[in-house]
Amino acid sequence: MKIAVDGPSGAGKSTLSKDIAARLGFVYIDTGAMYRAAALACLRAGINIKEHPEKAVETVRRSAIDLTAEADGQHIFLNGEDVTGLIRTPEISMGASDVSAIPEVRLCLVELQRALAETRNVIMDGRDIGTYVLPDAPVKIFLTATPETRAHRRFLELQERGTSCDYETVLADLKQRDKNDSTRAFAPLKAAEDSILVDTSALSYEESLTKLLSIIKERL
Repeated sequence: MKIAVDGPSGAGKSTLSKDIAARLGFVYIDTGAMYRAAALACLRAGINIKEHPEKAVETVRRSAIDLTAEADGQHIFLNGEDVTGLIRTPEISMGASDVSAIPEVRLCLVELQRALAETRNVIMDGRDIGTYVLPDAPVKIFLTATPETRAHRRFLELQERGTSCDYETVLADLKQRDKNDSTRAFAPLKAAEDSILVDTSALSYEESLTKLLSIIKERL
């Protein structure tokens, strides 16, 4: 069984999908973490992704990116190193947006994502899951909120992690990433025609979780 959850940065896809997976006994797959790991690989290699996309492709192809389900949640590995705690910075977020715009990189990671979904019940979140990665998923949700709401949530999240930032910078970065994700030529961010739109701007976390679970149970 496949559940696709798409939406812009900061919409709460990862946290909600992870909780839903735990409640339903599904495997949670955070595709965004894969692109973040790819961005980290490029950053470590000193590659300017926008200026040298061909070098970014080479780096990603040489990199081993893997996901595992641990007791404390999903962990992402880059060349055997657990980088789960290293990929949630504004710099990596923008890098992930840049590297995900490269078709060859997307094709490489999409192949892995589809393989993971073939052998287990999964809930997968990202930007193009319902439209491109898992177009046959019986449940598709497009999760969103206003840019200001999403920026505020991300700002608080970064503060809790001890990351130095300010709200205006977070908002500007988020709007830029929205633009990058929705205007890229290959597999852009958009809602699938058969997806259900859920705006969580005025909803608490528990209200959002209850609403998504209700939609999923009804569809399944």
